[in-house]
Amino acid sequence: MEPQLEQRPADWLALGADVGGTSTRILVAAADGTPVGRGVAGGGNPVSHPDTAAAALGQALTAALAGIDPARVRAAVVGVAGGSALSRPEVRAAFDRVWSETGVNCAPAYVSDLEIAFAAGTAEPDGTVLIAGTGAVAGAVQSRHLVHTSDGHGWLLGDDGSGFWLGREAARATLRTLDAGDPPGPLATSVLRALQVPDGPGASAQPPDPHWQRVRVIDALNSRPPVRLAELAPSVTTAYSVGDPQSLRIVDEAARLLFESVCRVRRHDEHTPIVLAGSVASEDSPVGVALRALVSEGLSGPTLSARDGVAGAAWLALTAAEANCATEEARNRLSSV
Repeated sequence: MEPQLEQRPADWLALGADVGGTSTRILVAAADGTPVGRGVAGGGNPVSHPDTAAAALGQALTAALAGIDPARVRAAVVGVAGGSALSRPEVRAAFDRVWSETGVNCAPAYVSDLEIAFAAGTAEPDGTVLIAGTGAVAGAVQSRHLVHTSDGHGWLLGDDGSGFWLGREAARATLRTLDAGDPPGPLATSVLRALQVPDGPGASAQPPDPHWQRVRVIDALNSRPPVRLAELAPSVTTAYSVGDPQSLRIVDEAARLLFESVCRVRRHDEHTPIVLAGSVASEDSPVGVALRALVSEGLSGPTLSARDGVAGAAWLALTAAEANCATEEARNRLSSV
């Protein structure tokens, strides 16, 4: 007797998830890539706050599967920033507990956010990917799996060229200006405004007091979590737009650092796609523009921008469920909304 095959519904679905520090997003799609369910919840870092991250995943799953029979989900791919934390039993247990409550029968494949970002930018199986947002990390992808990374070491040890790095450099440049008693230029002015630091302790009519402002800047930054330095990154963009020399140097250095990170995971003779993701590496970011110029000059292969990370996760789930369904048309449908 032939073995009894598991019966799956003809109208099966694929599920993709993007669990990030800012938000958690779910996309449920039909076999042709048509989105049929979406869910959004708060973010969570499984490294530092695993229970929060798992709870956010549960909330987003509940919203995305509303009105859908969860048994229809044939494959699920969950991209996780800080996904290495899932190797810790207590973290994995929190995520498994949430998943078991959804009614989805298939086990999720937990992958790096680099893998879903790469899939969001290209249908090719091999290449290089860089994510530069609050943090920064580059990776080499082979057969749609991450095989090598560079940086992503966190704000204390690395993330060079990231939003955090930009914000820290903006703060340091501002403090150097105030140390010298020089009048604030465009960058320092933008930072002081962002931190709500006035000219001095007295009436607004008096000249600015740089030494008083210096103390206020230090106090303001030390009173908040270090990662919030990334909130000063837009000050670099603002000052860059008016030709501020300090910001020009910071942008060029950020692009150079990100380019070096890419080069550490890519052979010089490679011609595979290079996918760039994240706000700092975007096409409308000055760092992203400078980075693309370096990549174009120094490396071979097409430079692509990642579309929606959760769409990349859903496309990988389609690939896992039925390889011949993972077409370019399906990718376009997944990213259409």
